[in-house]
Amino acid sequence: MGETGKEEYKIQSFDAETQQLLKTALKDPSSVDLEKVANIIVDQSLKDCVFSKEAGRICYTIIQVNNMPMMALVNPVYDCLFRLAQPDSLLKEEEVDCLVLQLHRIGEQLEKMNSQRMDELFFLLRDGFLLQEGLSSLSQLLLLEIIEFRAADWKMTEAAQKYYYSELTD
Repeated sequence: MGETGKEEYKIQSFDAETQQLLKTALKDPSSVDLEKVANIIVDQSLKDCVFSKEAGRICYTIIQVNNMPMMALVNPVYDCLFRLAQPDSLLKEEEVDCLVLQLHRIGEQLEKMNSQRMDELFFLLRDGFLLQEGLSSLSQLLLLEIIEFRAADWKMTEAAQKYYYSELTD
């Protein structure tokens, strides 16, 4: 296993004080105000879509490596996911891919913490899949796959595995 504590994160765009706060949060989340950290990450993610992937990695590390309760990050993470589920983002394959990847990673845990927001998010995804004009075939496939993944209780059924990933095994 790699040493996650030594993993480098792209936080140079922040001022020195914020960089230090983020580094501290990654090492010892109990010593910082996680809500403040979450708000900083969300604000930057909303300003800079490229940072969204990095934000997901940072939040994932804070939650997983440090075994911290996810509650402080639930709403900010949902805010990022809702941003990625907006019509303008659904037109960008990279953003749909990011959204689906994060839902595969933490969707089940997020739903346990706040199922109403997950329902609202999936209403957006369903409507985007059905009604959004200009979606690429890949984006449609990814959205359908995550909708079915959640419907199957956050598990990939054998039939879905064959349908979505048959090219990989043929």
